[in-house]
Order: sequence, then C-alpha cells, then structure tokens
Amino acid sequence: MRLPIYQVDAFAEKLFGGNPAAICPLPQWLPDATMQSIAAENNLAETAFFVRENGDYALRWFTPAVEVDLCGHATLASAHIVFSFLEPQRRSVGFRTFKAGTLTVIRRGDRLVMDFPSRPAVPVEAPPGLLAALGGVPREILRARDHMLVYGSAAEVRALEPDFTALAKIPECWAAIATAPGDDGVDFVSRFFAPSHGVPEDPVTGSSHCTLTPYWAKRLGKTELKARQLSRRGGTLECVLNGDRVSIAGRAVLYLEGQITV
Repeated sequence: MRLPIYQVDAFAEKLFGGNPAAICPLPQWLPDATMQSIAAENNLAETAFFVRENGDYALRWFTPAVEVDLCGHATLASAHIVFSFLEPQRRSVGFRTFKAGTLTVIRRGDRLVMDFPSRPAVPVEAPPGLLAALGGVPREILRARDHMLVYGSAAEVRALEPDFTALAKIPECWAAIATAPGDDGVDFVSRFFAPSHGVPEDPVTGSSHCTLTPYWAKRLGKTELKARQLSRRGGTLECVLNGDRVSIAGRAVLYLEGQITV
C-alpha cells in the first residue's frame, strides 16, 4: 500500500525553523501498531494521521514512542496540508480528536489560528529528581498534564542543560515545561522536554501553550500574548486566552511531499 506523506515546519517563519511534523492523510485508519511504527520510522517529534469524517477530519498524533492526547504543531501542520493540497477553497477545518474534543483551525492570510482547550496549572511540590534533572532554580512549580517550572529570566531558561536520562525515569512527570518572562518584545519564553515519550526536547510545542497561556495571562494582566520557544530551531506563537479556550496562531512551511509504502 502506498500512502501520501508530507513534512511541514510548523510555527516557522521560514524553512528549517519551527517544529517539523510528518502528516499522513489516510483513506481509513491503519492498525495502531502500524501507525506507531510509521511514527518511529519518521523519528520526528510527532506524526499526525487523519481520515475524512462528516465533512471534516478525525485526527491522531504519535511520537516515535507513544500516541499522545494533544499536539499543537502537528495540528497546525495538518491544517496546512488540508488548505494547501486537499481542499484549498476552505477557510476553516475541524479535527475531531479522541481525547481533546474537536479542534478548529482557521486560515487568516498566511497565519493559521487554532482553537484549543485551556489547561491551567496548579502549584505542586516537585516530584523527586525533577529539579536535579532539569537544573536551575525555579521560582514556582505547577502542574496540569505537564509540570511547569517558572524561572526568573529568559537567560536562565536558555542555559538549562537537562539530564534527559534522569528526567525520563521520573514516573510522575509526563513532560516538563521551563518558562520565564520574555525579552525583545516577547511576553514569555519556554522550552519543553518529554524524554520518556520519545521527545527529549520538542522544538516548538503547541499543547504546552494551553498551560502557559492562562498562567502568563493572569500574571501579566493581558489576554493577548506573544511567545517564543527557545529550542535550537526556535518558534514564535501568538496566543490569546478566551475563557476556557486558548487561541494559538502561527505559520507553516512545506518541506517534503512524497509517498510511503507499508
């Protein structure tokens, strides 16, 4: 069987920036094990699969190791493929997901705007080993799905050199977000680490901004925020808090179009 595959740089201002995602439109779902094997073979942070459903699409995401409940950059990349190749006349698309409900993406010029659930974090004690594995001296520790550690400056977040082996062994920590106030016109910065799920450091993470946005909106007293993820590739996100929803906008750039054989 031959299937189309695309690779898209999401939250990227230009090619080779942002976060690469593989996108596989399917005529029908493949076995879970096959989709997981394709994601492992692609060896990107996420591979997204979607099938046509009631005029929109059903969507699933896989890291090289596991299926995940929410992924921003691969949703953005999936919408880019719909708008660019499959249905260029559309201005919006809905993706039904298994655990995050229906996610809508709207095309506004060269920007794609996603509507995601807000995931506010609450203060917690750090699980054993987390501070030593991540490094630095955070001012606050909170948790939603992911642990969020708040540092004093963007420089502190840039300087982190996590021990990924140690971080992957902390069962209470699904993933870790490091964040701090931004600089150079950015409201806040972050980095994202999920080594136990096959993603040591994610280049740009949409789902983490479902937690980051409500925190920084409350702290800064504003609902419209500009964010920057400080990975080596880097990425820019425009975030808006709308009650219990978060709007996350960015750009996408096609890198690859081809076929896979399974």
